[in-house]
Amino acid sequence: MRTLAIALMLATLAACTPKAESPKPEPPKPEPPKVEAPKPAEPAEPAARVKNPLGLSDEEWRKKLSPEEYQVCRQQGTERPGTGKLLHYKGSGTFVCVACDNPLFEPKAKFESGTGWPSFYQPLSKTAVSEKGDFSHGMSRIEVNCAKCGSHLGHVFEDGPQPTGLRYCMNSVSMKIKEPEEKK
Repeated sequence: MRTLAIALMLATLAACTPKAESPKPEPPKPEPPKVEAPKPAEPAEPAARVKNPLGLSDEEWRKKLSPEEYQVCRQQGTERPGTGKLLHYKGSGTFVCVACDNPLFEPKAKFESGTGWPSFYQPLSKTAVSEKGDFSHGMSRIEVNCAKCGSHLGHVFEDGPQPTGLRYCMNSVSMKIKEPEEKK
């Protein structure tokens, strides 16, 4: 991480260093014709910071989720460490998205990371979650979202146990448990 930051600083400094020769001015180019971008059918919601494949409005998400669930799932929030209701869960139920019931993690993939958030070494399937770069708060991380509804779940780090070496550090508030159905 430090190496990347130093490399970026050096590249920035190199780009800002004056050149020995001044570049020759280019002749002015004709301006391209102005084309108006198509207007979206629905105005962009400033509070929405995550993808919304289900197409629910901000008002619909607010009705569907509790205020804390909305803040974490739809606005990329984070619950305080050590406070999540699923942190110490040891049952046999599947961890599913609180917003859309998409199955996310099996209980056998959960491990105690000591971070204060539920941690898993792998998702239930390769299509259960999606990942994207997150450069907020001055950090470079990989954000984990529900692949079905786009809700923010947490982040994944490369300091987990084998067999994957990954630590999916998730917010309890963005998940719930679906207990296995009893066999009749």
